[in-house]
Amino acid sequence: MSKTLSKPTVKADLNGHGANGSARKAERLPVMKTYKIFIGGKFPRTESGRYYQPKGTDGKPLANVCRGSRKDVRDSVVAARSAFGGWAGRSAFNRGQILYRIGEMLEGRSAQFVHELVLHGATPKLAEAEVAAAIDRWIHYAGWCDKYQALFSSVNPVNTSHFNFSVYEPTGVVGIMAGGSNGLLELVSLIAPVIAGGNTCVVVASEQHPLPAVTFTEVLATSDLPGGVVNLLTGQRKELLKPLATHMDINAVVVAAPSYEERGMLDQDATCNLKRVVYPKVNDWSSDEAQSPYFILDTQEVKTTWHPIERGQGGGGGY
Repeated sequence: MSKTLSKPTVKADLNGHGANGSARKAERLPVMKTYKIFIGGKFPRTESGRYYQPKGTDGKPLANVCRGSRKDVRDSVVAARSAFGGWAGRSAFNRGQILYRIGEMLEGRSAQFVHELVLHGATPKLAEAEVAAAIDRWIHYAGWCDKYQALFSSVNPVNTSHFNFSVYEPTGVVGIMAGGSNGLLELVSLIAPVIAGGNTCVVVASEQHPLPAVTFTEVLATSDLPGGVVNLLTGQRKELLKPLATHMDINAVVVAAPSYEERGMLDQDATCNLKRVVYPKVNDWSSDEAQSPYFILDTQEVKTTWHPIERGQGGGGGY
């Protein structure tokens, strides 16, 4: 009987080792994620082509993060202004529906936010608590969308035959500068009251903790929030704060944790178009003081309307 001879086979594992074990094990270089900016509902790269690499607790780079420029600020303002009319014109109830849907999506991606906060140095327990608080804060303001007008508007007594109504309206495009206390809860607490009131915004994320902020915009991009309502830039605070203060088509700026020098610059440069400057008086973003409905009023204008009272044929009138 004849035997069939088979050819010898050489097996190699995924580390590149041959059958003789002569190949060295090569270290794999991870593919580092590039976190882009968010303008008009899209994710362009910064026009400057620059980026920076925030470090983790081990000192290693976490990601490539776009370093925004003044041109990016201008592009964001154009997108925010274009979206303002449609967003402000929606019913307050519909804005509440859209914000609530975003809250549902934040809940579904909570594990990713926890992971990114841990990368930025939070303990898993603190990260879970911050994500839960951020989702609750967002839902809190979703509920206020169609209620703050009823609470704060008024019918004013006047000494003529008129009705006199004072109601709140959005101020327009708002610039938001996040601080550096944390990456998600503070950001949500700054954005939610601004857009709940019908404004659009240009946001500069925390320079030290940008990862959850960009992931937050990925949630917005896949929700039914119209493009341009929220625009987010990453980069250096000292480079992007002044363009927010001096831009002639920004109606208000909300700045968290400003330094003494920043306050001086803002108080001076914001006068170029009489924009409102808001410094949130919050010491702890996880406390109840950080979710007041009065934060909605910080970026609202009061509109007063006079309406004559029709008199009957008998000359009578009154309220």
